[in-house]
Amino acid sequence: MMKSMNIKYSCRKWLGFVGVILFTIHCSLFLVSCSENSDTEEEYAQWQEKNDAYIQKLAASSMPKYLTYSKNTTISGADATDYVYVEVLESGSGEPALFTDTVRVAYRGRLIPSPSYTDGYVFDQTYLGDFDWTTAGTTKFSPGESGLRDGFSTALQNMRVGDRWRVHFSYKLGYGTADYSDIPGYSDLVFDIAVYDIWHPGEKRPAFK
Repeated sequence: MMKSMNIKYSCRKWLGFVGVILFTIHCSLFLVSCSENSDTEEEYAQWQEKNDAYIQKLAASSMPKYLTYSKNTTISGADATDYVYVEVLESGSGEPALFTDTVRVAYRGRLIPSPSYTDGYVFDQTYLGDFDWTTAGTTKFSPGESGLRDGFSTALQNMRVGDRWRVHFSYKLGYGTADYSDIPGYSDLVFDIAVYDIWHPGEKRPAFK
């Protein structure tokens, strides 16, 4: 009988110990989650205002700009957020891509600068480190493909083979006002894009290495 009581006491003691551990882990995870949320909020504090000001500053500059292909100016006039703003890093030649063409590019996408990312948080890229035409990874897009952001598509439709541009555009031509993966809502986007090749529907290209 005494042995049975000792076993029951030991079990209750062990279960209590396990409960304390689980409670401690739960609290730790809660605190970590709160800390991460706080850090994110601080990183992107007044984010919409900063992004709106970023585009307005570009609009007031002499930087070349291209009206988004999706804007119908016969219905309403264009404003600063309807343009893609371009820094020409290298110039190519030939004809720009058409809406139905295929374009092989290397690119890096990032946000505007924030406290922890002075060059802007990089959310997507086909290459690491400094850009090099001979070593950068590439992918292909059609400017008219579903899901491609209007700003990116507009840039492609104005670029030629050999062009390397840094393009800036408003969240209105990007992912909008809602969070998308690790991109906060109201994020203007900055892309470095290098065009390797452009071809029309029906044309063939060998596998790119």
